[in-house]
Amino acid sequence: MRNPWVALSALCACFFMVMLDSTIVTVAIPAMLEDLDATLNQVVWVNSVYLLANTVPLLVTGRLGDRFGPKRVLVVGLVVFLGASLWCGLSTSAGSLIAARAAQGLGAALMTPQTLAFISGLFPAERRTAPIAVWGGVAGVATIAGPVIGGVLVEHVGWPAIFLVNLPIGLVGLVLAVVLLPDWRPSGRVRFDGVGAALAAGGLGLVVFGLQNGQHYRWGTIVGPIGVLPVIGVGLLLVGGFVVWQRRPRPDPLVPPALAGVPNFGFANLVHAALGFATTGMFLPLVIYSQTVLGLDAVESAVLCLPMALAAGVAAVVASRVVARVGAKPLIITGLSGLAAGTAALAVLAVPGADPDDLVPGLVVAGIGIGLVFSPLTATATAGLPPGLVGAGSGVFNTSRQVGGVLGSATTGLLLQVGLGVAIPRAAEEYARKLPPRYADEFVRRITEAADSASQFGGEGPDVPADWSPSIAEHVRGLATDAFHLGFTTAARATLVLPVVVLVLGIICAAGLRTPAPVQGPGQHRGLPPEPVAP
Repeated sequence: MRNPWVALSALCACFFMVMLDSTIVTVAIPAMLEDLDATLNQVVWVNSVYLLANTVPLLVTGRLGDRFGPKRVLVVGLVVFLGASLWCGLSTSAGSLIAARAAQGLGAALMTPQTLAFISGLFPAERRTAPIAVWGGVAGVATIAGPVIGGVLVEHVGWPAIFLVNLPIGLVGLVLAVVLLPDWRPSGRVRFDGVGAALAAGGLGLVVFGLQNGQHYRWGTIVGPIGVLPVIGVGLLLVGGFVVWQRRPRPDPLVPPALAGVPNFGFANLVHAALGFATTGMFLPLVIYSQTVLGLDAVESAVLCLPMALAAGVAAVVASRVVARVGAKPLIITGLSGLAAGTAALAVLAVPGADPDDLVPGLVVAGIGIGLVFSPLTATATAGLPPGLVGAGSGVFNTSRQVGGVLGSATTGLLLQVGLGVAIPRAAEEYARKLPPRYADEFVRRITEAADSASQFGGEGPDVPADWSPSIAEHVRGLATDAFHLGFTTAARATLVLPVVVLVLGIICAAGLRTPAPVQGPGQHRGLPPEPVAP
């Protein structure tokens, strides 16, 4: 193409929606809990099922682009994504919304690998740094902008709008994709590893299901003789089977062994997984804390996240300009360290009576960290991909982030539920000492029951027996609110520690990255797809 930057605009529109929808749900959780009469576990699944459906097929959808051409797969994925977004916006129950989000994740999985494959084909190797920086910047900004945009829409329109907003963006992206993107055809037939896909899908699905629903089923029986721990165990066995299966020689595996020989690819994927885990995991406790404990509405909580989004955008621009001079590795390590430091600061500063402005410095540092990582990491991972591995490599690289994201959503949701089950009853026992003894036991029992249901987020607290005097009832409601705020804050702070630990592991992996070799000159470009064929 004479001007590949025009085509890049269509790719960025598609990728922005995919990344936006990975975090936009978190700010709407309190509204969904009330409107859909759902439990916290169900609403966490609204986010996790999207990440899971977006993750499992990526290894296959990356190869679909190699088989049928990236434009065709991207357009099909975009149509599925838009139809599912409409379904999400029209859903009236938690079950329907979860099913719609699964379909939406499938559409996202079809699109994501094609965006990176197109960049590798539209731009020669020596000119690829800038477009990858734009692609990575879109990912970073969209991830953080999700709660900001979602908060405005939830407050002024309603939670269905966070899904319906995809329709105008997606329609523009669809027109741009159909008109601007070249229709590359595959140069040879690509076979699909059905056994590998089944092992990966089944293993990851069972592990995530067990982790996220463990507290819901009290780590016991799910149905009949099937228990939570055996489900997780079977999932881990299937994941192990997938690894063993991929090591056996066969044509066109989901994870080609040749990727292991691409410089930095392995370490870059581990870092990408840690980044996905942290960025997804930190938003769940933070957004609910800001609305239920600090009393912010959806718009105010969105404004609270705005400095983080702006910092990420500025940092992404800076990273794209200085990466050639300072190298990708220092930027990646600095960014991960900044995100870890900002998240740790939030865990320290989050207290029941905190001033929301006190959280801004931690959010800004975390945003700068995210903005510094995405573009250099993507450039490092894709620098050495040969032509035949562009689709597979893009699928694996995006899968690593999504695996980290879905595990981050599942495990932080699990820790938050476990934390609420422990911290709120303890807080209730502490505040029960301020009541006459005959009211104390009933007070603790009712708050403990509320901690297991959506009523904990409704702002009204547990029901008070009708025979209690109005003065006692009012006093009890005030104490119940204080007990919940203390219990939830304790649980949220503990949950935020997990992303920090994972980011430290990511920094260790980033230390293993090597400085890439100089970019090859003209005539030696790598990563180019087959020549376009006229329709």
